[in-house]
Amino acid sequence: MASTLPPDLFDRTTLISLFSVLLILGAAYLVSRRVLSPATRPAYRFLFIWHAFDALIHFFFEGSFLYHCFFSSAPVASIPNAFPNPTNYLGHSDRFVHGAQAGGLNPFAQLWMVYAKADKRWAGVDLGVVSLELLTVLVVGPMAVWVCRDIAKGRQRVNITMIILATAELYGGFMTFCPEWLTGNLNLDTSNWMYMWLYLFFFNTIWVWIPLYAIYVASQEIMDAFRIRAQAAGVRKIK
Repeated sequence: MASTLPPDLFDRTTLISLFSVLLILGAAYLVSRRVLSPATRPAYRFLFIWHAFDALIHFFFEGSFLYHCFFSSAPVASIPNAFPNPTNYLGHSDRFVHGAQAGGLNPFAQLWMVYAKADKRWAGVDLGVVSLELLTVLVVGPMAVWVCRDIAKGRQRVNITMIILATAELYGGFMTFCPEWLTGNLNLDTSNWMYMWLYLFFFNTIWVWIPLYAIYVASQEIMDAFRIRAQAAGVRKIK
């Protein structure tokens, strides 16, 4: 089994990429220690860390993906097995390709080329992915910062914002992978445990399980508010 694994499965770029994810998580945790009140409930402390991590991932990682999709290009002939541009992408001819594959030695381009070993759409320009990432970086990222600010300030509107944001994350994940499911996963490589279970499964389903948890926590808080209002009005408790 070991002989079938790619020789670069744990190369320097891969290890740095994985370490950078842990570094961002550590930064989110340290921010939570600095800005949250000691009285902050554990669920909201966890969700603060998650949304801070979420925002940093969207801004730095996915923001860099968009940068290379729009500003990095190279002749097709210079890149073996290049992921082709969509027809008339940014008005360019078919002689050029964009994306991380054209980013050369740029560290973020190299990071995305590591992930592209499991899902080659991230090496170049896939219109569905780019469209979702535009919303992710420009809308979802700032919303995650807004959630963190409201948790730190103790504002109850955060429960509504978290539900909206979590729904967006779930929809984005579905629209990222549904096209692949419908076409037989042509761009995915599940030939080894790391590509399948770490890159494709773990790094994507955390944006399923934690948003579902956020919806649960926020919904419970909203329902509690309805119960308190009903009790104050002398109405039978909502079940």
